[in-house]
Amino acid sequence: MKNEMNIPKSSDKGSTMSALAAKTNGGQSKISQEFHNLLVDIEDLIKATATLTGDDLALATAKLSERVAAAKDSVTEMGDEIVAQTRNIAADTNKYVHKQPWEAVGAGMVVAFLLGLVFARRN
Repeated sequence: MKNEMNIPKSSDKGSTMSALAAKTNGGQSKISQEFHNLLVDIEDLIKATATLTGDDLALATAKLSERVAAAKDSVTEMGDEIVAQTRNIAADTNKYVHKQPWEAVGAGMVVAFLLGLVFARRN
C-alpha cells in the first residue's frame, strides 16, 4: 500500500526496486533490439551492394539512411523516457527523505557499514 505522496512503505521497497529494474531492463532490451535491427539492415546492404548498380544502389543507400534516422529517433525517445523516469524517482526519493529522514539516515548508515565491510575485506 502506498501513501498519498506515492512514497512506498518499507514493506513495498522490494517490489518498488523490482519494478524499477524491470523498467530499466525493458529500455535496455528495446535499445538492444533496435541496434540488432540496424546491424541486420547494414549486413543486408553490404550483401546487396555486390550486385547493385546505379539507381538500385542509391535506393538501397536511401533505405539504410532512413533506417539509421529511425534508429536514432527511437534511441532518443527511449533516452527521454529514461530521463523522465529518473527524474520521477529522484523526486519521489526526495519526498521520502523529507517525510521520513531518520529511516533515510538509517538506510545510509547500513549501506556505508556494508561498503566498509566489503572494502575492509579486500585489503
